[in-house]
Amino acid sequence: MNPLRSLWQDFGQAVWLDYIERELVTGGGLRRLVEADGIRGVTSNPSIFHQAITTGEAYGGAIDALLAERPTLSTGELYEALVIEDIRGAADVLRAVYDESGGSDGFVSLEVSPRLAADTAGTVDEARRLWREVARPNLMIKVPATAAGLPAVEQLIADGVNVNVTLMFSLAHYEGVAAACLRGLERAAEPARVASVASFFVSRVDTSVDAQLEALGTVEALALRGKAAVANAGLAYRRFAEIFHGDAFAALRRRGARVQRPLWASTSTKNPSYPDVKYVEELVGSETVNTIPTATLDAYRDHGRPRVALAEGAATCTAELDRIRRLGIDLDAVTEQLQVEGVAAFARSFDQLMAALDRARAVRAGN
Repeated sequence: MNPLRSLWQDFGQAVWLDYIERELVTGGGLRRLVEADGIRGVTSNPSIFHQAITTGEAYGGAIDALLAERPTLSTGELYEALVIEDIRGAADVLRAVYDESGGSDGFVSLEVSPRLAADTAGTVDEARRLWREVARPNLMIKVPATAAGLPAVEQLIADGVNVNVTLMFSLAHYEGVAAACLRGLERAAEPARVASVASFFVSRVDTSVDAQLEALGTVEALALRGKAAVANAGLAYRRFAEIFHGDAFAALRRRGARVQRPLWASTSTKNPSYPDVKYVEELVGSETVNTIPTATLDAYRDHGRPRVALAEGAATCTAELDRIRRLGIDLDAVTEQLQVEGVAAFARSFDQLMAALDRARAVRAGN
């Protein structure tokens, strides 16, 4: 069997594509991935849209058509018009998955502006507006797990908006997100109609921790390279099971609420000495999502070996992280810094995209 299909059919892990661009949606590529590989969702972020819109050949004509029809469009409005069309198209392709799963899967994620990462009210307002504009039940609004983002997550879930909470790097981040989800579901009029995922970033943790281990240079330190990220994710998965299969969720489960699945993000391998499917093979677990970029998706299809991994490794997660801490590495500081850097990176990509669209408008206006 195709290893990608096996992840869902045999192990209960949904594979979402961590990429979107217009020709993939309109040219049938996404539909083929759904049908052949069992892809069950799509994620996007400002970096992905920056790459797609500034390099994708399909967007030049779309920009021309939009500006010809509505020449007074602001750059922000132009961006949203392009992005919303892509998101709607992908949601329509995935609607069959959404319907077949009873509303548990088949989602497409759209992120609020990263400029709002410290603005709770602004995040809620933009998320509600995008939810109305896209008008697809299988949309998920992405909100960062920042201090300002968590109250927004609670409010949006209470409103009945599907939420993908992003940029989590630590167990503390995860626990804050899960608590916000529970509070939102408790306030929701129909919790059974709301879906949410908690996006836990992986490979960047190893990149940061490995650099410190290599600086130490001892035999013990070097032996721990490539261990931190999966162990960190394993602790979050264990906490997920405790929260969503324990007393904290029992009353909500009786009301039909769905668990907030952990979603493994940043799963491409950054270190070429590691296996190219490391953050897929080592993160297989039921009731999870792995959002995978195209190159890693192709690699796993070619030589992936599906097996239960998270449950097998749960006992070693704490021990490995404790060994890293004993070497003097402050994992809390690492993960907090990674969240700050993640917000900043998305903001830069968003600003670069706005600048590129500004230039496109100027060219078409003859300036």
